[in-house]
Amino acid sequence: MSPRRLTTVIKEKMGNMTQAELAKKANLTEAYVSQLLKGKRKNPSLDVLKRLARALGVPVTELLE
Repeated sequence: MSPRRLTTVIKEKMGNMTQAELAKKANLTEAYVSQLLKGKRKNPSLDVLKRLARALGVPVTELLE
């Protein structure tokens, strides 16, 4: 999956959630989430994908579609 596609999926799933809220729910730094959503962080680890999926309330596979 390309970083751009992952960013698009995460933003869609965030709805009205802010980056700060997502970071807190996923136990990640706001800076990391910001870089990920800007496409500056590529290939997040499986652990990060699991955290993001849990915070967004979706299965990991939805982030990888």
